[in-house]
Formats: sequence, structure tokens, C-alpha cells
Amino acid sequence: MRLLLVDPDPARAALVAEGLADISPLELRRVAVFDERDLRMFAPDVVVIASDSPDRDTIEGLREVTQANARPVVMFVDRSEPGLGDEAVRAGVAAYVVGGLQPDRVRPILEVAMSRFQLMQQLRADLAKAQSDLASRKTIDRAKGLLMKERQIDEEAAYAILRKLAMDSGRSVGAVAADLLAFAGVLKGKDT
Repeated sequence: MRLLLVDPDPARAALVAEGLADISPLELRRVAVFDERDLRMFAPDVVVIASDSPDRDTIEGLREVTQANARPVVMFVDRSEPGLGDEAVRAGVAAYVVGGLQPDRVRPILEVAMSRFQLMQQLRADLAKAQSDLASRKTIDRAKGLLMKERQIDEEAAYAILRKLAMDSGRSVGAVAADLLAFAGVLKGKDT
């Protein structure tokens, strides 16, 4: 496992490292300041950030970096302002732990955060697929409606036409339906 530890305090960083000592294999890199270049160059599997108290700029920077380089992030903070935990989670932090950094708690928290991150990634992928499927379904329904109107056929026949066009072109029914609607718009003089 490759772990990036971000902590300006060497004593606190040593506590985190002590809690990770029994993870094998472990490649640990410690930096004092969170930087996108470290993510790109080191490509860690997980990021652990420890600090006295994070500020909103740090969390916003974390949000921007993790959108492009999604990975589990764990934050250990000594103290926190109201609402910062929620902002951190929205920024992509899988675990936000306030106070009580103890070496024996680091590994279990890290394991749960990694599991939670994987679950959230799967949920996001499932949601994106469902949204895409719904959009495709709407496009197919509109294309069927167009075929039904123009050819005076029923819904089943319209779908059969779309399906045959899709098979003949080696594309999805949704892509063929989108093309049909675009061409119909061009023929009617509409910008699509």
C-alpha cells in the first residue's frame, strides 16, 4: 500500500506512522503541506492528513484535488469548527476524526475509510449509470414517437426499426435514437 501522510508536526506524524507499522507492504511518504503534485508523482492508494485544525481553504483545495484524483482520504484533526466535518466529507474525505489520535486506532479507521470510499465510488458509478440509462431511455422513447408519427406504426415496430439500425451499425439503440432525433431536427430546420 502506498500512503501519503500530510502533517506539518513530526511528533503527530510519528503517531500516525506508528499506527501503520504493522501494515505490510507499506510505502509511506510524509510531506508537511498537501500538494496536488505529491498525488500525481507518488500516486498513493490513500491519503492521511493530520493537522491542528483544518481551515476552509485547505478543505476547498482538497475538494479540487480529489475530484481529479479520487482516492480515500482520512483526516485526523485536534480540533474542528462547526460544519468543517460536513464540508470535509463533501470534499471527498472518507473519515474525519476529531481529537484522540492514538496509534492503535489509526489502522482500523484507515480500513473503514478505505471500505467506505470504495462503497461511495460504487454508489457514484451506479448513480451515473442510472442517470445515463434514464437519459437514453427518454431519447429512445422520443425517437420511437417520431417513427410512430412519421411512419404510422405502433411502438413495437418503431423499436424494432431502432434495434435493427443499431445492430446494423454496431452501435447502441440509444446512440441510434439520438442520431435519428438530430437528423429529424436538421430536416425540420431546427438547431439540435
